[in-house]
Amino acid sequence: MASQPHPQMLTSSHFEFDPVNRILLRRLQGRITEEALESLHLEGHKYRTATKPRAEIVDCSCVTETTISSDGIRQLARQQPADPDITLVIVSPATAAFGLGRMFQIVAESTRPSLTVVRTVDEALAALGVRSPHFEPLE
Repeated sequence: MASQPHPQMLTSSHFEFDPVNRILLRRLQGRITEEALESLHLEGHKYRTATKPRAEIVDCSCVTETTISSDGIRQLARQQPADPDITLVIVSPATAAFGLGRMFQIVAESTRPSLTVVRTVDEALAALGVRSPHFEPLE
């Protein structure tokens, strides 16, 4: 029997930073699993610490599959945010993933009042009041 790939290896992240507007852009691609959430969280924290953004956009446009249950979303939403002062905008164009994102937003409303879920990066930039971003790749 062939071994399954390690769940954390199924999702990759690419980070960019706009130093003018102080926005961290994280582009996820691949499959997102509940098992991978912790490593994704730690990786994001590393870049937030390095760049000190005022906002973060998590772009899920290239996510091919999400295997996070609605219970997993609720559990994650109830946790205290690692960086509560950062405005978070999640870009999720796929209907099912958008629904999970909205569920996360609703459950997390008391701990993450500045969380927004949108369908496009343009909507995310508009939500942050940015017209001309200046993103540069990190690493």
